[in-house]
Amino acid sequence: MIKSTPLATAALATLFAQAFSLSLLKADSSDRPNIVLIIADDLGYGETGMQGNQQIPTPGIDALAKSGVRCTAGYVTSSYCSPSRAGILTGRFQSRFGYDMNPTGKRNLLAAAGLPVTETTFISELKHSGYRTALIGKWHLGASEAKQPLARGFDSFYGFLHEGHYYVPGPPYENVYTMLRSKSVSAGEMVRSGDLFRGNYTGNDEPAYDDENPLVRGDKSIKERDYLTDAITHNAVEYIHQDHASPLALVVSYNAVHSPMQARKSDVDQVYGINDPQRKIFAAMLIALDRGVAAITAALQERGLIENTLIVFVSDNGGPTKELTSSNAPLRGGKGDLYEGGIRVPMIWSMPGTLPADVAEPRVVLSLDVAATALDMAGLESDVALDGVNVMPFLSGKRLGAMHDRVYWRMQGGKTALRQGDWKIVRPSAKEPFELYHLAADISETNNLAADQPTKLRELVHAWLALDSEMAEPIELP
Repeated sequence: MIKSTPLATAALATLFAQAFSLSLLKADSSDRPNIVLIIADDLGYGETGMQGNQQIPTPGIDALAKSGVRCTAGYVTSSYCSPSRAGILTGRFQSRFGYDMNPTGKRNLLAAAGLPVTETTFISELKHSGYRTALIGKWHLGASEAKQPLARGFDSFYGFLHEGHYYVPGPPYENVYTMLRSKSVSAGEMVRSGDLFRGNYTGNDEPAYDDENPLVRGDKSIKERDYLTDAITHNAVEYIHQDHASPLALVVSYNAVHSPMQARKSDVDQVYGINDPQRKIFAAMLIALDRGVAAITAALQERGLIENTLIVFVSDNGGPTKELTSSNAPLRGGKGDLYEGGIRVPMIWSMPGTLPADVAEPRVVLSLDVAATALDMAGLESDVALDGVNVMPFLSGKRLGAMHDRVYWRMQGGKTALRQGDWKIVRPSAKEPFELYHLAADISETNNLAADQPTKLRELVHAWLALDSEMAEPIELP
């Protein structure tokens, strides 16, 4: 018989307390939701069936919208890829840490390019709390070792580091139709050689996207023979079907529908009623992206995870019309602009049983809200002040009112904007004056009210200046 002593009693109590804490941690871990963030690249506001476009079939995206909340005023914080993604992953206006840049090509290799190492991703915080984390697809937040995905909170990575990538290896590009920009062709003209089209529709040549930008698994370069959109989907589905003892945080970051324009021939064969080759290839690229969204949703259903998984679908910015034939209808402008077409994007939040189904949400929702929402749902507090908010109480109908009173934008070249309520100011460049629009009456931003409403204009400019005073100086690449 073991004698009970104060020391033994204390030790036993400590063991019980530790066991109880571990059991709570395990219970909390199993109860915490999975997070699946699907990012489309350069997808215009007006391109999907959920937005009323009947030209290109998008049943996967439309079904996801019907299962949850479609945000008709969903915004990103930049109309270029890299700064927008910096905002998404940190939950903060990227100008707070001076990241207004959008590095392209070999400039991605510069040490100053990419998300500063002083910033923390919400993925990193989830990982440290026990989540399994993965990035599949495009990164575009730094190619130096300290800025690559495995150093920023992701347990695993399949994809590429720069802004774009060819969808199949080549040349020659097999089993696809390819359309490339080329200044060798007369302005406004298009020439065809077999399955390859060349057109001078933007006044520049197609970038060498794959130059020093291999496909990578983990930190090793690999060869991929599959069409890249499908390869990203296959890797995402495979990851979902793995046995995970912990909740997962999965970012599926497609490069579709970003250039270069390449589409599987079998997908082009599904496009009817479109004769323009450029538009037809774009439509087929979107069909492949949509197929991926459907497959990811189906995998979550097959694993019985769908009701404990928050799925967010968002484009990183609006579509570039000349480059891709993108429709941002009914919005003005597109990629590179701070008019609505550049920053108001397709956005869906779905979590069956927690969020209502087939609801259109007219209030402003930000891409920054993904980080804040994920951390809150995981029971975590961020180490830094976030600009995003947990939108679940709002989207579920439990909380009324605006999620965001003001939204701030700053981009390179002096492009600036601010939305406050239904009012919005835009400065297209540093050399141009602020314009003023009332979005409730003029979503297409056709009626500049700056001259008619000088008091309102001053109010919003002062509000922008006040927010801008909180931001860091823009980081410049050498």
